[in-house]
Amino acid sequence: MAKILITEDEDSLRRFVARALQLDGHETFEAADGADGLAQLHDQSFDLLLSDIRMPVMDGIELAHQASSAFPALKILLMTGYAEQRERADNLNGKVIDVVSKPFTLPDIRKAVAVALAA
Repeated sequence: MAKILITEDEDSLRRFVARALQLDGHETFEAADGADGLAQLHDQSFDLLLSDIRMPVMDGIELAHQASSAFPALKILLMTGYAEQRERADNLNGKVIDVVSKPFTLPDIRKAVAVALAA
């Protein structure tokens, strides 16, 4: 299965998503902000970056730009609960597979990740 890095500043949501993806056999790693996520991307290889957009230190948009530049084969899936943040992700076309709207259900995020990995 896939090796997935989840960057999300809300601890409970990050753990929920990690457990959900582990149910599908994925190996998950967690980061509480974009800067930590970027450091982990440089430490090891991942199949998918699943990142919140709105985070402290480095937001998901900046993380996606830097990650896609450094790792062009990395698949990136963003998530947000804010409509204006989703619109900010429009300039990432070609770098990001999709933006998942929060709140989402367990089946929603599992399906979004499966689609992203298959892309």
